[in-house]
Amino acid sequence: MNIFKTFILMALLTGIMVAVGGAINGSEGAFFMLIISVGMNFASYWFSDTMVLKAYNAREVFESDSPQIYNLVKKLAQNANLPMPRLYVIESEVPNAFATGRNPEHAAVAVTTGIMRTLDYNEISGVLGHELAHVKHRDILISTIAASMAGVVSMIAQIAQWGAIFGGRSDDNNRGGAVGLIVTAIIAPFAAMLIQMAISRSREYDADKTGGEICGNPEYLAAALKKIEYYAQNSVPIEHSSTATAHMFIINPLENSTKFLKGLFSTHPDTDDRISRLHEQARELRLLN
Repeated sequence: MNIFKTFILMALLTGIMVAVGGAINGSEGAFFMLIISVGMNFASYWFSDTMVLKAYNAREVFESDSPQIYNLVKKLAQNANLPMPRLYVIESEVPNAFATGRNPEHAAVAVTTGIMRTLDYNEISGVLGHELAHVKHRDILISTIAASMAGVVSMIAQIAQWGAIFGGRSDDNNRGGAVGLIVTAIIAPFAAMLIQMAISRSREYDADKTGGEICGNPEYLAAALKKIEYYAQNSVPIEHSSTATAHMFIINPLENSTKFLKGLFSTHPDTDDRISRLHEQARELRLLN
């Protein structure tokens, strides 16, 4: 299913780029944007994880750097029957985390420095279990591809703007400029919505459930979500956060600045509902034991 979603996402974004190229400079513009989009899709598959990690200035850490969290990831990866992912740290006081990579063999988990200061050991294990669940479910490729498309959206907007400013097609300057402005106005919100909708909210519920199993107690993750939600709502967003990458995190890092969009273009399920489901999962496990 995620392979199909990835294909649809790539096809739609390619179509958008080609349409913009055609609007700005006719068939030549459309062909040029087709070539660009093919290159971007290729780069997204192979290098999107690197681009996202660099966007947040994440640094890779090893066992000698942070033995406690490194060994925790290693232990949880073994619980999930996964290869040890690369571990990255983002300098931010706001607790949060995400997973990236095209498959389990090329996965990475990134956590903020704030998560290690704010959450206790069990809560961190719940968060890491959730992220490893994304890896296990193989649903992180579409997330990283969607995130890398933020650059494409920006490029499209700039091309359209410059096309409008300088008249676009030489044989119809006025119309080309108007079309460029219209395309710019439409493409940015539409592409952002497309990226958000491409990431099914149901995957968060699935990752919560599997994450609770991986860490050994769903209550750990429930407690972590409550704390992370609080900081997301009451802190300055993580540096370099954007709507194009917000869906990758366990809790939307732009929660405080996008409250008015909640329920309309929400990137995550309601946190209280997620916590409630985790409590129910924990109760069921206790009954079974």
